[in-house]
Formats: sequence, structure tokens, C-alpha cells
Amino acid sequence: MGDFNLALVIVAIVVCVIVFISSIYLLVNYQHPDDANQAYFPKFVVVFGLSIAMISILMLPADVANRHACRHAIYNGACNLTLPMKELWLAVYIVDAILVFFVIPFAMFFYEGDQDKFFCGLALSLFRSLGKRIKSSLLWVVSTAVVCALVLGILYGVIGKVDFTVRHLASGTTSFPTSWQFSNNQPCIGNTARQCSAFTASVASEKTWTMRTTFPEYVVALATIVGSVLFTIFGGVGIASLPLGLITAFIRRPKAVITRSQYIKEATELGKKARELKKAADGLRQEEKDGAKGRKWRKNVKAVEKELLQLEEDVNLLEEAYPQGEKAETAWAFTVLGYLAKFILGIIGLIVSIAWVAHIIIYLLVDPPLSPFLNEVFIKLDDVWGLLGTAAFAFFCFYLLLAVIAGAMMLGLKLVFITIHPMKWGATLMNSFLFNVGLILLCSISVIQFCATAFGYYAQATAAQEIFGHTLQSLRGIKYLYKYNVFQIGFVILAGLTFLYYITFGWRRKKPSARFQLSS
Repeated sequence: MGDFNLALVIVAIVVCVIVFISSIYLLVNYQHPDDANQAYFPKFVVVFGLSIAMISILMLPADVANRHACRHAIYNGACNLTLPMKELWLAVYIVDAILVFFVIPFAMFFYEGDQDKFFCGLALSLFRSLGKRIKSSLLWVVSTAVVCALVLGILYGVIGKVDFTVRHLASGTTSFPTSWQFSNNQPCIGNTARQCSAFTASVASEKTWTMRTTFPEYVVALATIVGSVLFTIFGGVGIASLPLGLITAFIRRPKAVITRSQYIKEATELGKKARELKKAADGLRQEEKDGAKGRKWRKNVKAVEKELLQLEEDVNLLEEAYPQGEKAETAWAFTVLGYLAKFILGIIGLIVSIAWVAHIIIYLLVDPPLSPFLNEVFIKLDDVWGLLGTAAFAFFCFYLLLAVIAGAMMLGLKLVFITIHPMKWGATLMNSFLFNVGLILLCSISVIQFCATAFGYYAQATAAQEIFGHTLQSLRGIKYLYKYNVFQIGFVILAGLTFLYYITFGWRRKKPSARFQLSS
């Protein structure tokens, strides 16, 4: 037993180190060249936030493995020698909430407030600019902290309680019989008793047991509600758009290399569009210097950002359709293989997405559940090899988080009121990095809660189920959202609507517009 627990601790330490190295790798390869030797504080926040997000997702499989550590114990108190998962859960999610609501906004304001770094050459000017940025960022964060503290304090004081429905069970006693005879019809002792009174307790014996939850658990619960709203929207859209988007990209792929005359024609149009965008950006920059940063200015900035993203996408499509250089044939071969890989991953993702939606309907929305479904799959995989079911379980949780990110990217390109912060290899500015890390952190809480509920049979008796199952779903004022499966129903409805959208419109090639279209 001690050896198993020691191995689990060693694995946890190794995984944390790998996660930290992976976060640094993502930062180095995704960051924009302009941020290569600066913005160290936002970079630290990005690495730390990504590490917390990945660790939080991996903690649920670790929680299941931790439960197995004392499953076959032969002495009392063996479970006390395992990892303190409940304390670890609360610590990780309190850090998660602090990062999302305070640290990341401060880092974004600090980064975006650097307006003079390209124009000020004197050290004194840079120092004053730095002080101004810190003061402005702290003012915003302190104001947010005061408001959040007041809201959390009032809510916790008024309704920070859990209401458990309990039923009083009681059974009479009788003398030991001379012979023991038990059956399904007579499970209790005594010739006259057909069923124990504990089995026949009336509904009227139900009572509500109220107790106050701890403040950390309440903070996690409210953060989960905020994340659940985003998770329902982005996850419901992303669970369908993630695989179907890959398959659609394969369908819309360039079938052959375009001619040089076509390339020149398309490149000329893109150059004209780029000059128009530069002129618009220069005009907005001049308005900013004149102090005309009103609502119309911010709207125009977002419009220019959206057009710039489309222009970059068009340039990439043109480069794919007409590879240049000495290794043009090799580049085209890799392009073809890339689209083929997207198609294969799209098919695999579609199977996983269908399995997820089917599991939600079968296990969560039908009462009583028709079947444990994926829970049984994980258990059988564990019987084949000890960690196979846990690995499959972790994969399904990670896939759900990827679906949330895919849904956020899709809606961010469609809706005007959502700020677009795309992640691009070698071209991601720190404010976009911070925005996406905050989104991942906020939704990771809801992903874990959702997985703990959806795989309640497999993850039973874990610390996560205690926090996200019993306590969260019994909180006063919040429990009805879970009692009536509001988030699960919204998730399935949005997944169905997105699927219908792709089936109806997604496979069609878009008509020519202001953006670049591959010539036929």
C-alpha cells in the first residue's frame, strides 16, 4: 500500500514537471516576435495559468487513481495515507479564480497600456509610462476585487448554505431466532415481518438537513456557475464544430496548385485590401492620439481587427494554393498530407463527439439512466490494464476542453460583441494569450464539474464528486440549475443546432465576397 501511494506521488510530481515544460513550449512557439524579449510578467502569468489549467484537468483521473490506492486495504485508516485530494482541489480552484478575475485582467491591462514603448526613447519617459500602466491596472483590479468581495460576502452570508434532503429510517428489534431463514420476500428477522420498517419509510419522513458550506467551496461553486454558462455555449457549439470544422476544411481544400496568373491576380487584390486596412489603421491611430477614443472608435478598431484576421487567413490560403521556392513540391505534399490528417482527426473527433452527446442523453437526461455507458467502458478498460480506463477518461475530459476552445473561436468570428483573440503559431500577442488562458481556466472548472457528474459511476467516492456533486448540487439558489439539468439540456440543444448548421451550410463553398476565395 505504501509503495502504491509513493508511486502515485512520484507520478504526480513528474506530470507537474511535464505540464510546466509543455506550457513553456507553447509560449515560446506561439508568441509573436515583437514579444520575444519583453512582457515577462504576462509570460509568467501565461505559463502559470496554462499549467494550472492542465493540472486541474489531470487531477480528476488522479483523483480516481487515488481512490484506487486504498480500495483493497486490509486495515482501517489506509485511505488517510493517500493524497489529500479535497484540499488540493480547493487550492487549485481558488488559485484558478484569483488568476481569472484578478491576475489575468491586471496583466492584460498592464500589457495593453504600454502605449509609449515604441515612441519613448528616454529612460525617464519609460519609467513614467511604466508607473502609469501599473497604477491604471491596479485601479481596475482593486475596484473589481472590492465589488467581487462585497458580492461574495453578501451571497455567502445570506444563502451560503447547502440543503440536503434526508429520510429518517428506523427498524425495530427482535430476539434472535433459533434458525436463520432469509429470502427476497422475507429479508428481515422475525416470522411476522415481511420487510424492515427502514425499507418502508414514508415520503412524509423526508426532511431537509441544512448546513453552511465552507467559503472556499462557495467561491468554487460561484466560479463554476460563471464557467458553466460559457461552457454550455462554447462547449455545445464546439462539440460539433471541432470535428465538423476539420472535415469541412478537408472538403474545401485546394484541389490543385493554381496558375501563376491566378496567383498574381489574387495577390494584387490582397495587396489592395492590405493598403486599405493600413490607411484605416493609421486613421484610428491618429484619432487615438487626438483623444477621440469613444464608442465608435472602439467599434471601428474591432472591425479592422476582424478584417485583418480575414486578410491573414486569405494570405495563408493563397500560399497553400501556390507554394513557392525551391521546395514547392514538398510544401504542396505536406499541404495535402495536412488536410488528410484533418479529415482523419475529424472522423475520430466526430465519433468522440457523438459518444459524448449520447452519454449525456442516456446517463444524465434520462431518469433513471438507461445505462452507465461510458462509465462501463472505462471500468472494462481498467480491467484490461490498470491505467487504460483512466487514460481514456482523461482523454474524454481533455476533448471536452478542446471543444470549448473550438466553440469560442467559432463564435468569436461570428459575433460582433466578442473580442477576437486568435491563437496562431509564432504570431500570438500576449493579450491574446492571456485572454485565451483566462477562458481555458474559467471553463476548466466547469469541465471538471461536468465530467465528475457525467462519469459519476466511474468517479464515485472521489473528492471531486464530493465537491462538485453533493455540495455544489445542493447549494441554496444554485441547486435548481442542476436539478433540472439546465446546462446539460442547453449543451445538447446547441450541439444539435451547430450540427444542423454544418450539414445545411458548412459543406458549401462560400460565395465570393471581400475576403479571398480560391479560384476554380
